[in-house]
Amino acid sequence: MLRALPRVLEGSRSVQTAYMLQHYARSRYIGFRLASTQAENSTQNLVEKIVQKYAVDVEGLVKSGDYVSIRPHHVLTHDNTGAVMPKFRAIGATKFKNPKQPVFALDHDVQNKSEKNLTKYANIEKFAKQHGIDFYPAGRGIGHQVMVEEGYAFPGTLTVASDSHSNMYGGIGCLGTPIVRTDAAAIWATGRTWWQIPPVVKVELKGSLPAGVTGKDVIITLCGLFNKDEVLNSAIEFHGTKEAMHSIPLEDRLAIANMTTEWGALAGLFPVDELTIDWLKSRMQRLKFSSLSNSNIPPTPKGQAFEHPRINETTIQELIDNPLTAGKDAQYAKHLVLDLSTLSPHVSGPNSVKVSRSLADLQKEDIAINKAYLVSCVNSRASDIRAAASVMKGKSVAPNVQFYVAAASSEVQREVEESGDWDVLVQAGAKVLPAGCGPCVGLGTGLLEDGEVGISATNRNFKGRMGSPKALAYLASPAPLPNFPAQITGEILFCPQDNLNTDGIYPGKYTYQDDLKPDEMRKVVMENYDPSFAGIVKESDILVGGYNFGTGSSREQAATALKSCGIPLTLAGSFSDIFKRNSINNALLVAECRALLEDLKREFASGALTKRTGWIAEADVTKGTLTVWTGGEKGKGEKKEYGVGRLGRSVQELWLAQGLEGWVKERL
Repeated sequence: MLRALPRVLEGSRSVQTAYMLQHYARSRYIGFRLASTQAENSTQNLVEKIVQKYAVDVEGLVKSGDYVSIRPHHVLTHDNTGAVMPKFRAIGATKFKNPKQPVFALDHDVQNKSEKNLTKYANIEKFAKQHGIDFYPAGRGIGHQVMVEEGYAFPGTLTVASDSHSNMYGGIGCLGTPIVRTDAAAIWATGRTWWQIPPVVKVELKGSLPAGVTGKDVIITLCGLFNKDEVLNSAIEFHGTKEAMHSIPLEDRLAIANMTTEWGALAGLFPVDELTIDWLKSRMQRLKFSSLSNSNIPPTPKGQAFEHPRINETTIQELIDNPLTAGKDAQYAKHLVLDLSTLSPHVSGPNSVKVSRSLADLQKEDIAINKAYLVSCVNSRASDIRAAASVMKGKSVAPNVQFYVAAASSEVQREVEESGDWDVLVQAGAKVLPAGCGPCVGLGTGLLEDGEVGISATNRNFKGRMGSPKALAYLASPAPLPNFPAQITGEILFCPQDNLNTDGIYPGKYTYQDDLKPDEMRKVVMENYDPSFAGIVKESDILVGGYNFGTGSSREQAATALKSCGIPLTLAGSFSDIFKRNSINNALLVAECRALLEDLKREFASGALTKRTGWIAEADVTKGTLTVWTGGEKGKGEKKEYGVGRLGRSVQELWLAQGLEGWVKERL
């Protein structure tokens, strides 16, 4: 988005922009040295080593594929805290296992000043104070940024959040991965949840970033270059030469790790090196000046020097003295290589992060810009705002363009106000929004309208996410249990689109309407994908989707809305892992069946977005079998046999308990 600023200023008809200089000085640290890895962990990669530290009741070394109980270092919830609270009460919990484990940060709907939303926010704050939870109010900033700034997401730890962009913590060497709301309630109550350690992909970086090429270009290029699900539901470890790694400033690493979510991964992890240590030391110094406004930090006793509880001399020195690195014989599912020196500025879109084009190619199309956004957890840190100010200084936003800016946090805004960069943007005509998510998630002021084109520094440009679905958005910078159903039978309802995202399944504008009942959810399900879906779906339909079904946000309602339609089983070529978690946690069964999907695509290659096929399916997900009859009734027409993913005992237990909430309640 930053590269669009010259055209924003001139009002010209192009997304193409001038290159910008490297926006973060290369930091140096003398004397930091990584020690050799421990021999007994020589086969573990970095992801596995971090999980080992937080796995509960395990024997031996954990490896990819293992289901483990984890006790994460911290767990973040944001506005969805309001939805987790009743879950917490419903499972019978009355107190937190560890009040210092959770963090609450209000950030998504901060522009909403309605009485209903203000009451919701007040109830969350009251709940936090009642239980002694660290709480950050609306205006403090985007939760992920706060987690990094305040040291909750600390290098070498495992920290989770009920939001898909917790991957961002990997930029500072913290293994961040998303959970869902029911997981959050379970962690509040028990201190722990479960995780299946994903396959780990090694991404090797060579060369160094050319001037004007940023971390956003790296991840946009990766999303566009490897766009065939090469890293789907994996964890990414970034490795590389010292030259390569040092060419990527820490704030750029945060952006890259953040958008590994859009690449399809469950985590994106950078190593802890000199740049990481430098950033922590700089942050430690700045925290000394911001401690007075942080209500979560106890007052410093008179006569004592201030010491931040998480980012301080002791914790930083421990990182230096006890480095954690991948073993010399570490195992990886895949090995991808990217030469940074070959990269140029790239843009994603429209309306897809998997469509990536170089700026040089896109400039030829002379595309008009209506709205520009410098917001979100991926690209509205101080370095990004400084870069924008260097372009905007002495200029004005064109009359036909609206330019919105919001800092990632109040700390970021204070920093750029002190440097004068914030005022440059304001004087140029930028429309200031409060520190928070806002238009990135389709909430508040400045959303895209029908026919408009937007260029954004956000991480997602799914159709309809930032406003109208008729707008164009670009991004720049195992045995069965008793009573478990042996067979599930129903007509196949086919939605063929690959990468059908959660915004398509359940629009973002309903996400924080926590009081919507199932019958109300049913009316709006699939609204952004196919507005006619609610009138087509019938009770007991077996929904079949494309590949990477349910990609995108961590919103639980994408699963519960489908369940509200009476759908007992969803099949797809593949699922986004976070959608699968939400489905299983809410007793909606899901299984993969690629062969069926391909047959349906051949038979129903064209036509409506939602198709009643007349094919009757009978699935036994405990055995992994699926029988389909094409004649409209069981036993009529051609008979087809397929294999589907088997749902083991753990999933069956959750289904019988009507979801993870019930499962936890049974055990409390």
